[in-house]
Amino acid sequence: MLTFEDDITPVAPSAGVRMATMGVGAVAGGDTSEHSYTIASTSTGRIRVEDKRIINSSADVNQLVPFKYKWAWEKYLAGCANHWMPQEVNMSADIALWKNPNGLTDDERRLVMRNLGFFSTADSLAANNIALGTYRHITNPECRQYLLRQAFEEAIHTHAYQYIVESLGLDEGEVFNMYHEVQSIRDKDEFLLPFIDVLTNPDFKTGTPENDQKLLRSLIVFACIMEGLFFYVGFVQILALGRQNKMTGAAEQYQYILRDESMHLNFGVDVINQIKLENPHLWTPAFREEVRGLIQKGVELEYRYAEDTMPRGVLGLNAGMFKEYLRFIANRRCLQIGVDVLYQGASNPFPWMAEMIDLKKEKNFFETRVTEYQTGGALSWD
Repeated sequence: MLTFEDDITPVAPSAGVRMATMGVGAVAGGDTSEHSYTIASTSTGRIRVEDKRIINSSADVNQLVPFKYKWAWEKYLAGCANHWMPQEVNMSADIALWKNPNGLTDDERRLVMRNLGFFSTADSLAANNIALGTYRHITNPECRQYLLRQAFEEAIHTHAYQYIVESLGLDEGEVFNMYHEVQSIRDKDEFLLPFIDVLTNPDFKTGTPENDQKLLRSLIVFACIMEGLFFYVGFVQILALGRQNKMTGAAEQYQYILRDESMHLNFGVDVINQIKLENPHLWTPAFREEVRGLIQKGVELEYRYAEDTMPRGVLGLNAGMFKEYLRFIANRRCLQIGVDVLYQGASNPFPWMAEMIDLKKEKNFFETRVTEYQTGGALSWD
């Protein structure tokens, strides 16, 4: 690695060598045996748009423009425009309700606690996956720009859960250790960890079909299952509380988080589909079937979590309703990345959620009222 004492007089690089980013190959095929640079490029040439690729690119990742993937830059700008901080949300009504012995039922309190138990560490896992894994292997600067914003948003989400826990005076040790101590939460995290470990392993490098498939598989699990499936039971539950004028501060924060996560999902899907387009040899029939199996496993794990968080009906919801909802969501994820749907005829039992997160409306996503808080607007639960 370069230091400020190193002699950095440029030497004549071999043709096509521009930069190897964080151990990623700098030449076609990912060969890093001769040149491996982590910070500075040895090329003085200007990059061309056609040189850019999502993975295994030889283009200098320090040169943001010219843009090739404008959708990544637009998502970065949209994320910045929708900045929020947890402490901006008033929690006084939630505190009064939580302290009132008759304010919430035991089942509603269990639901809130389990939600905080899962989410309080899930977004930390997501941030670590981005910062220590995904970012290293994405060789496109505009995509990296969004990933930096996404990592910050994951930090804000973890902050939000901590803020809710602190505001309500909950046992921090109990909440933040649920991912060790509650089986339904632990099972979801243990499903995710091997895929996160692939990307965060410092010895893992892309550049071969086998490793490129490992990367693609992990990106699909992260975007479509973790952010695109595992979060949805919790979102429905807390937003359902808010619709009944309960835990409105927490519900407001969850809706901001849901908006962020919807963008994370959309970005992840775009990255996945672009990698497929640039590397069609990775998208084999066997790989597609494996992906379907992983999504199906995700549905099963999230349904067990739904059963655990609400063993009896509450808020007009029950665990059985979530089975259909998860199948509906899983089908959408399959369609977004181009694999056959898993559950023919599955429908959405929570139509009110579609008004908040319908991805078909993503072009108008930031024109809805939920985003107006940045200029003084407020959420409405009517």
